[in-house]
Amino acid sequence: MNPYQFYQGYIPQQSDYYMQYQYNPYQPQQTQEQYDPDRQPPQFQSLERRINALERQNEQQQRELNRQNQEIRNLRRDLNQTNQEVSRLNQVVERHTRRLNRLNQRLRTVENRLNIPFTAEDGF
Repeated sequence: MNPYQFYQGYIPQQSDYYMQYQYNPYQPQQTQEQYDPDRQPPQFQSLERRINALERQNEQQQRELNRQNQEIRNLRRDLNQTNQEVSRLNQVVERHTRRLNRLNQRLRTVENRLNIPFTAEDGF
């Protein structure tokens, strides 16, 4: 007699363990209950309310920061435009100053040729 063989009167059968559960894809399965904040203990409810309040506050602060950042961008753009205009005007002033200096030199030359006396009160 082989000690590893089954008893002659017993024939092992495959278990129906997995066959007991029948899955029907068209039948809704039981799912975990949805989270219901009203069914939570009071300390969790107060924590949940606090979290919600902090999230709302955070969103409000983010909106305010975004608004301020946009305003800063607009101010910088305006400042850059103003700086460009000032630079342009400075160039115009320099050009006119050089022209006036040349004209003053010519005028002095003419005055010297015509013996017109030059005085400091003339402003040149």
